[in-house]
Amino acid sequence: MLESLRGNLLEDLHSHELRVVIISARGPVFSSGHNLKELTSAQGREYHTKVFDTCAEVMTLIQDLPVPVIAMVNGIATAAGCQLVASCDVAVATETSTFATPGVNVGLFCSTPAVAIGRAVPRKVAMEMLITGTPISAHNALLHGLISRVVPEERLEEETLAIARRVCQASRSVVALGKATFQRQMAQGRDAAYATASKVMVDNLALRDGQEGIRAFIEKRRPVWSNTEEKAHD
Repeated sequence: MLESLRGNLLEDLHSHELRVVIISARGPVFSSGHNLKELTSAQGREYHTKVFDTCAEVMTLIQDLPVPVIAMVNGIATAAGCQLVASCDVAVATETSTFATPGVNVGLFCSTPAVAIGRAVPRKVAMEMLITGTPISAHNALLHGLISRVVPEERLEEETLAIARRVCQASRSVVALGKATFQRQMAQGRDAAYATASKVMVDNLALRDGQEGIRAFIEKRRPVWSNTEEKAHD
């Protein structure tokens, strides 16, 4: 599954037509994380290293994609499944969905899920999830910032697609620049973050779509975005 996701994401990374990615699942489980049968000592350290390296690559690819990635969650998201939700740019979940990092209960602390979860929710919330393994509800996940929206099950696809359509109305190059900048500045201190963001605002104005959007606003018309990837220019 991880290798399949990685392959799809690598294809998406080089697609100039893609505008948004939605990750979803069928059945009562969004993702239960790693298959514990693959993590016994019989598989060996080399195989275990491959599993977690691949997992880290998938989570990193999600954040490095130039388009937003939306998790559409209906059911249980545990361990690496919870990590997957935390790694996505937006997450819409049904009211009955739950989220957990229960590895501690089977002697395998969820250290890799903690990387994404610890960057998505307050530290003490993350630690409580990690050290107790207790699931949290969709509403608590929303409260703490793990997901962005909670909806009734019958409206899950409708609400998710509505967000995706809004993304598609924006300029691809502007969204790509904004997403990359957001990820970069979040890892910086305040002053460095402002320096980064201020430079990117200037770069954004140098984009064809940056100027087109401003002209369209002034002229009270819909903007006509470029269909291809573009670079900032002087």
